Amino acid sequence: MTATTHKVRTVLEMIKFEHSVFALPFALTATLLAARYNGNASPWPTAWQITWIVVAMVAARAAAMTMNRIADLRYDRLNPRTQSRPLVTGALSLRFAWVFTLVAAALLVFAAAQLNLLALKLSPIALAMIFFYSYTKRFTTWSHLVLGFCLGISPAAAWIAISGTLDPRILLLSAAVTLWVAGFDVLYACQDIDFDRRAGLFSIPGRFGVARALWLARAMHAAMVVLLWFLKQSFGLPWPAGAGIIVVALLLSYEHSLVKPDDLSKINAAFFTVNGYISVLFFLSWGAALLVSRP
Repeated sequence: MTATTHKVRTVLEMIKFEHSVFALPFALTATLLAARYNGNASPWPTAWQITWIVVAMVAARAAAMTMNRIADLRYDRLNPRTQSRPLVTGALSLRFAWVFTLVAAALLVFAAAQLNLLALKLSPIALAMIFFYSYTKRFTTWSHLVLGFCLGISPAAAWIAISGTLDPRILLLSAAVTLWVAGFDVLYACQDIDFDRRAGLFSIPGRFGVARALWLARAMHAAMVVLLWFLKQSFGLPWPAGAGIIVVALLLSYEHSLVKPDDLSKINAAFFTVNGYISVLFFLSWGAALLVSRP
């Protein structure tokens, strides 16, 4: 393996590139909905639009993840779970992380500029929100919802990218994604409960305990399913969309069956694997619904 290849792999590990699958399919779903229901000449988005939406999403995630690693560096050095991260081990320098963050942020703004003026004007606000999240565990129990909101704005952003306007209906999908992300972040935070309490960091598990935190996560995910159903009804989508919601509900139930107050050993499977399936299958089912519905 060459030095360049190794560094690229290290960077991808730092930003958890494979986790882009979480929010991206929901943004692409909003892209399809916007193209179909915004009165465009074509009922489908162009390759140009899809390309720059994907670039913007990946750039936003890269900037957000790297900023999070920078902000949390002093905690990551103390937490046994995070002591292998590249900034902690020195595999990547802090200077490199700052430069990478700025480049990713600039790429997001550039991608927004390729879409429309409103997307460009809102891109600095999006950056401010995703950078702000990294510091919320210092002062609020509800940082999980802030993280959820940062990813939840992606469907609304995708709608704006296609139409240059915002349809209130897509806010249902943004709210659903917000609760979905917040819920699974609560699950993930359960494994850090002892460290967070010692370090003076705030989280739902740290405040309420693991058992109550799991119930709050279940409530968030139940509300997500309800919001998705309202979203389907608001657009009048046919049966594949409803089938997708049922699949999401079943996968969420399975996810919660993996995590118990006295057994957190399957958190990684619940967090990474199941949520990846949820987002991709939702996109495929809603894409199918748009295929069989009339333009």
